[in-house]
Amino acid sequence: MRVNPVDLELFRHQLVSIAEEMGTVLRKTSYSANIKERRDYSCAVYTAVGETVAMGDHMPVHLGAMPLSVRAVTDAFHLRPGDVAIVNDPFQGGTHLPDITAVMPVYLSGSHQPSFYVANRAHHADVGGMSPGSMPMAREIYQEGLRLPPILLVRRGQMDRDLLRLILANVRTPVEREGDILSQWMSLQRGEHRLRALHARHGKRLKVLLAALLDYSERMMRAAIRTLPEGEYSFQDCLDSDGLTPNPVWIRVRATLGGGKATIDFTGSDPQAAGPVNANYAIALAASMYVFRCLIREDVPFTSGLMRPIHVIAPEGSVVNAQAPAAMAAGNVETSQRITDVLLGALSQAAPERIPAASSGTMNNLSFGGLDPFRKRPFAYYETIAGGMGANANHAGLSATHTHMTNSWNTPVEAFEHLYPLRIRSYRIRQHSGGEGLRQGGDGIIREYEFLTEADVTILADRRARGPYGLCGAANGKPGANLLLKGNKTKPLPAKDNFPVSAGDVLRIETPGGGGWGKPSKSTPRT
Repeated sequence: MRVNPVDLELFRHQLVSIAEEMGTVLRKTSYSANIKERRDYSCAVYTAVGETVAMGDHMPVHLGAMPLSVRAVTDAFHLRPGDVAIVNDPFQGGTHLPDITAVMPVYLSGSHQPSFYVANRAHHADVGGMSPGSMPMAREIYQEGLRLPPILLVRRGQMDRDLLRLILANVRTPVEREGDILSQWMSLQRGEHRLRALHARHGKRLKVLLAALLDYSERMMRAAIRTLPEGEYSFQDCLDSDGLTPNPVWIRVRATLGGGKATIDFTGSDPQAAGPVNANYAIALAASMYVFRCLIREDVPFTSGLMRPIHVIAPEGSVVNAQAPAAMAAGNVETSQRITDVLLGALSQAAPERIPAASSGTMNNLSFGGLDPFRKRPFAYYETIAGGMGANANHAGLSATHTHMTNSWNTPVEAFEHLYPLRIRSYRIRQHSGGEGLRQGGDGIIREYEFLTEADVTILADRRARGPYGLCGAANGKPGANLLLKGNKTKPLPAKDNFPVSAGDVLRIETPGGGGWGKPSKSTPRT
């Protein structure tokens, strides 16, 4: 059955609107600032065999990895109507423990098997572990928090209260966690309702339209790969360290392009690390999918069809495909960024005019917690901080923006100070931190936190030893810096660290600028 292109485009937007509406429900009903304000969540729709057919405009690092969570759930259970399974185990479909994925089947009228799955992934501000915020300087996964294999949270529409009590007993902020988990459930119910309405509209043509959408995405990706010169392109870049040892952690890639297909091979990357920078295969897949999607100029449907022409090789036991019991907290947020950087670096050799210089290359993860003396209750907080975007052949890099594998917002100062016993003492552009070039790299951010009470703080950041690379003769972006101000003394902090603070201490985070693009002439003004 042939599909009219206009009908296919309309259908595609109907599907995407479902994922977007799921995200709106999740955000508006959530409890935590991390979801409500920062929008650290993602929603998507999957076919009966787990292929992605629609994503919200959410987090690339979530969306590219979530199909493996859906697969882990469907391998573990035959989900019945009204069931909801959750998972966060990085070795069974998850990425890192704070990201809890919820999966629900959608049964259409008269069907004895799921016709769709809807799923969302939300970063919870605390899931236990050795440090508030559950992003610790861990050596093994057991130190990072509560680890959930695929498990049924809701059976036939009834919450498993015993399981929920078990989860809440292992986190520092149980009221907030319960609210966010229930928000995820409500989001899935909205997706189920909208998919049933979509089926009522399209009937038997629904399967034809879904197949056509996946095939269209595949054709678009093959066409984009064909625009690149055939050949083999290699690149390497590193993380400053794993946080526990001083050595850089190298990621190496070889991209082979030809015949409308690509093989992405991370063989040669360093072995899995002692510290928490390890990534799993889902993260390597997500970063690869993101980079190649960016090659397509058109507004292509973001479906599993995009990955049909792309083969990703990530050796087991390496830092890009770590095995249990490796610590994983920073793999999802830091190593995903460096995987993106090395793959873009390799593709810049094929098409330098189409590839930007490196952006900040870190999510500048900050988490802290303690006892709020004003509200007489525990608090835990997590956020990522923006940096500079890399420049490209046509434009200077944007300043103070989240780039690549993150798509989150900042927590507004008003909301932050209302919810936590801290003040934001400064929040501004880090002037002239972008790399010089024909096109200037974007500037980073300076954000200062004044603590009003004792707290336990963890920073997981990178690009503190080396700035993001420039391209085509331009300069690198300026590396970031972490500083602790105690009275009249300023103490430099490493990129990754855990430390206590007292009331009156000020933490200053300076994020990296983006790399420049093109060799500047003497008359090139800073843009």
